[in-house]
Amino acid sequence: MNGDQTVLRLRAAGCVFAEDEAALLIEAAAADPGELERLLAARVAGEPLEHLLGWVRFAGLELTVGPGVFVPRLRTELLAEQALAMIAGGAVVVELCCGAGAVAAVLQRSGRVGELYAVDIDPVAIGFARHNLIAPAAILVGDLYAPLPAAIRGRVDLIVANAPYVPTEEMALMPREARDHEPLVALDGGEDGVAVQRRIIAEAPAWLRLGGRLLIEAGRAQSVITAAEMTAVGFTPDVVVDDRRDSTVVVGINSAP
Repeated sequence: MNGDQTVLRLRAAGCVFAEDEAALLIEAAAADPGELERLLAARVAGEPLEHLLGWVRFAGLELTVGPGVFVPRLRTELLAEQALAMIAGGAVVVELCCGAGAVAAVLQRSGRVGELYAVDIDPVAIGFARHNLIAPAAILVGDLYAPLPAAIRGRVDLIVANAPYVPTEEMALMPREARDHEPLVALDGGEDGVAVQRRIIAEAPAWLRLGGRLLIEAGRAQSVITAAEMTAVGFTPDVVVDDRRDSTVVVGINSAP
């Protein structure tokens, strides 16, 4: 099969960047022509390109991903950039709902993190995070704060989370590759899209030091609710918007006495 045929099949399947995807699939199957047909058939059937390639580019890094894990999006680079701008050397950092550990990986490579904890409830996601993070990061399976060591309560500098924020009733409108091939737990944010965010915000004051920050990626529509929830626990919130990447991050500072 030549490149033109590959592009045509991808385009017919609705792949917007068919030429780019074809080049990547052909490169991935260079050593085995039969492998290209397998990869192409899977992509046409809706499997995420990144799952098939085994990697994704994120904020200048090439991260390992695969079947069963949420694929880091371009929009989440804003979350990583905001977090990076808010940590100093030796920072104690927690990433909740870490998935493949994309944001934690960016922060770790900065050399400014003293202690790093990455947490996800999904063991599959944690398996990929272990590929993308290096020692001495603590990579933990569990529900939000539950697996964190008690010794860091009250002294965390930064909590960052790309928690699920798609309202349940909108899940059916998600692209097929996300809806059918990424874990529901990483996408479904409950009735109003902020169910998991509420839990993160409610417990954050107990873990953050005074002046510590909580950063949460949010849907544009939900960001007002997210900011209000932060205000309710004594945080001073700020909503950061990047129209180019269709990205919104809510930043809360632990300013409670």
